[in-house]
Amino acid sequence: MSEMIDKTNFLDLKSCDPEIVTSRTDCRFDKIKEQYIVNIWGHTYCVDLNKYEVRPQEQGLKTHHNCLYLFILYYLMKSKSIAPSGVWVSEKDIPGGAAFFRGPHTIPVDLITGRFGEDIDLFKKECEKLKGIPLKMADAAFLFNITPTIPVAVLYWQGDEDFPSEARLLFDRTIEQHLPLDIIYALSVEVCHALG
Repeated sequence: MSEMIDKTNFLDLKSCDPEIVTSRTDCRFDKIKEQYIVNIWGHTYCVDLNKYEVRPQEQGLKTHHNCLYLFILYYLMKSKSIAPSGVWVSEKDIPGGAAFFRGPHTIPVDLITGRFGEDIDLFKKECEKLKGIPLKMADAAFLFNITPTIPVAVLYWQGDEDFPSEARLLFDRTIEQHLPLDIIYALSVEVCHALG
């Protein structure tokens, strides 16, 4: 569940005004149970402030090393009520991103290319299963509405005998106003694992 997430994250969220959190994120708050109910990437999650845990409301949903759960906590705490700009940027275009997103924080897009290789049709099918919206970019690309204000695009270039397949994640320019770099990385890891 959420054992690896530091309790201070839950305490920080607990100190936030629920009315402000719900108005920013369009989630619900149960005052008696002290639980937020939030929709993320088409699925419902419960953030339990008493048990210090995030849990899916549906059976069989998994997250990679709690990356999605950490993202959910920060989304509730920090995100702003601003619409996406429609301008896509890479992780290196985010302020501080060029230095941060390398080494241990390199976005693991190899998980995606490792699964699909040159099978771009399979890539498209899997993206559609995850409620992806087609974009006219790369050889194939899909937009995923992680939340109403935080979309992520996954781009795919089909390889051949000379060049390997390539995948890339893009973010709406406004993501820097919602999340710190380490939480953008956590979200990216989750997206790569969901597809890979």
